[in-house]
Amino acid sequence: MCDAILKMEGISKRFGETTVLNEVDFSLHKGEVHALIGGNGAGKSTLMKIMTGVYSKDSGDIYIEGQLVSFKNREDASKNGIEMIFQELSLVQSMTVAENIFLGNELHKSIVLDEKTMNEKAKDVLLSLGIDIDPKDRVETLSVGLSQMVEIAKAVVKNAKILVFDEPTASLSDSETRKLFQLINELKGKGVMMVYISHRMNEIMDIADAITILKDGKNVLTDKIANLRLEEIVSYFVGESSSGFEWKKREYSSEDPILKVNNLSINETISEITFDVKKGEILGIAGLMGSGRTEILETLFGIRTLQSGEIYIDSQKCSINNTRDAIKSGFGLVPEDRRKQGLVLSHSVKENNILPILKTLSLFKWVINEKKSQKVTKENVSSLNIKTSSIEKKISLLSGGNQQKVVISKWLNTNPKVMLLDEPTAGVDIGAKMEIINIIRDYADEGNGVVFVSSELAELLAACDRILVLYDGKIINDMKRETISCEEELQHAIQAG
Repeated sequence: MCDAILKMEGISKRFGETTVLNEVDFSLHKGEVHALIGGNGAGKSTLMKIMTGVYSKDSGDIYIEGQLVSFKNREDASKNGIEMIFQELSLVQSMTVAENIFLGNELHKSIVLDEKTMNEKAKDVLLSLGIDIDPKDRVETLSVGLSQMVEIAKAVVKNAKILVFDEPTASLSDSETRKLFQLINELKGKGVMMVYISHRMNEIMDIADAITILKDGKNVLTDKIANLRLEEIVSYFVGESSSGFEWKKREYSSEDPILKVNNLSINETISEITFDVKKGEILGIAGLMGSGRTEILETLFGIRTLQSGEIYIDSQKCSINNTRDAIKSGFGLVPEDRRKQGLVLSHSVKENNILPILKTLSLFKWVINEKKSQKVTKENVSSLNIKTSSIEKKISLLSGGNQQKVVISKWLNTNPKVMLLDEPTAGVDIGAKMEIINIIRDYADEGNGVVFVSSELAELLAACDRILVLYDGKIINDMKRETISCEEELQHAIQAG
């Protein structure tokens, strides 16, 4: 193989007493998609932030085409052709596509903006990438997938040689993911190098040419994807077998259901939804994006208005007009987007963890019992293996997996009878996925009910006792887990419609 275009050698980084990166090596070759993976806290994000100029390294060297470089900020990295496509897109929603593409590099005609030329050039670069978007459209009108394409176009306009993708498919539909992969392959053909950070192993096996695995801030493997099997990759950074993803037949009640939903109607499309969940049962809901999975959970939790239908918990009819009613009835909800819907990012681990139970922790009005708050949170941190240096640490500084465990923990504190889980393992590493699935199993084993929505079929098959298939707002199949022999069979049921 030819010499690497980019080399990072012996990169080390410490934050206080904690060593985050310990003499890490990483390289990129022309036209290569290089996957970067590892567990929570492995150092992936820190390494990429050093590559893109967000963080400075403590030691080590970075070379581009054999020349030693030093990045003091993101602008330095950008001048060297390195751009990052963040998971949380950095576009200005109220601005047009063209204005976003040229943001910070605006074209001028005399002293005024040359909007005509920017629109023309934006159209050209979008079409060169196979993206048919009007550059005059405001970004707020675009889907997540198209917004991501605009982010890529923005990097291409800057003549980026290296693109770093951070969980690029986390919020994309299947068709948008295929479009992204097509675009990545086109960029490969033009010699662009890409770093692909993802927890979705099947995507990595499909799109990456090489892989580097980090664990505890150190390199544990760099190799071509073609030389490795999925099981080998998982074992390198999990350090244990993937038994968390092996389905085991569970025993649960065959008596009256803990949750019963009769003829639930939410809108013209999502209607006549009838199902039940037995005590101790984990019920999965599978379906394509837009099939109504999230809408059903949000209606049960009082976020959406119920047009008609009946909901029973423990044979008691529930009147749910808002989330307060849902919580009183015995529901807990882990939402699809933990950062926007599940957490207050500016608050601490403790503050987020006790949020739903503030009333029970109050000494008197507006005064929280600090001793009890600390006790509850420390017990939760221990029992759910939440990795944090302090319960007072700002939750935005935790890894995705640990943030998600705090979301689960805060609802477990309310002692719900039915837990509603919407993509509970999205954006977390395989080790954390296994931990979360085991937490869900333990919760169900206590006789509670679980409704589990996921786009990851392997997770549904690992966790669930029964799976409903939803298509265009209707339940079209009710499958016992033991009757499903493989992932392809479930996939076929979802797409059959």
